[in-house]
Amino acid sequence: MSGESNIQKRSIEELVKENYVFAGVLHYFGISFYKYECQSLEEVCRKFRVNPQQLISELEVWAWRKEPSHEELYLRPIEVLVEYLKNKHHFFLRHQLPFLSNIISGVKLPPEYVGLLADLRLMFPLFVDDFIHHIHEEESTVFNSIKVLQEIENGHYRLEEAVKILSRPSIQGMAHEHEAHDDEMEGIRKLTNGYKLEDGAPTAIKVLYHEMQCFEKELIIHARIENDLLFPKAVELEKEVKRKIIKTIKLN
Repeated sequence: MSGESNIQKRSIEELVKENYVFAGVLHYFGISFYKYECQSLEEVCRKFRVNPQQLISELEVWAWRKEPSHEELYLRPIEVLVEYLKNKHHFFLRHQLPFLSNIISGVKLPPEYVGLLADLRLMFPLFVDDFIHHIHEEESTVFNSIKVLQEIENGHYRLEEAVKILSRPSIQGMAHEHEAHDDEMEGIRKLTNGYKLEDGAPTAIKVLYHEMQCFEKELIIHARIENDLLFPKAVELEKEVKRKIIKTIKLN
C-alpha cells in the first residue's frame, strides 16, 4: 500500500521516464502525459477523476502482456489466426495510432525540434491514411476470401456459385502482392534519422520515438505472421477447396 502511495506522489515526467509504457496507459485514460509532466500522479488523477489504483493496475497488466509465439499461432486453425490479426488491427487503429497522433499534434518542444515536429505533422497523417486503407483492403479482400473459402468447403454455396467465386483473383496472387508491399514506415524512419536522439532530449520526444520504433517492430512481426503463417494456410485451404470442387464436377 505504501508503494502505491509513493507512486502517486511522484511526478508524471518521473514516472514516464522510468517506464515509457506509463505514457500509453495515461493516454488510455484520456490523459496526455506531456501536458502534466510537472504534476504528480495523484494530482492528475484527481483532475481527471481517475482512480490511481486502477491506473497502476492497468500499468501492471500492460507490462505483463505477452503476445503468442509463432509456434502457438501456427498450431491454431486459420479462423483463429484471422481473428488474432483482426484484433491487432483494432489495437493499432484504436490505441497505437491515436496515441502517436496525439503526441505529434499536441506536444510543445524546444526550438531545435520545431522543424522536425512540423515535418512529422505533415507526414504522419498521410502515413495513417495509407495504413488505414491498407488494413481495410486486407480485411475486405484476404480475410473475406478466407471466410468465403471456408463457407464453400462447408457446402454453403451451390456448385455454380463456388466455381464462379474460385475464378476470382487467387489467395496465391494476394500473397505475392502482400510480400511486395513497400516498407510502410520508411519515410518516418528517414525523417527521424532511424529514431536517433541525444540523451538530453525532452522526455516527450523520447517517448514518441520509442513508441514509433515499437510500432514499426510490431508491424514487421505482424507482416511476418501474415506472410509466414496466414497466407500458407490460406493457400492450402484454397487448393483443398478447388480439389473438392473439381472432384464434385467430375462426379456430376
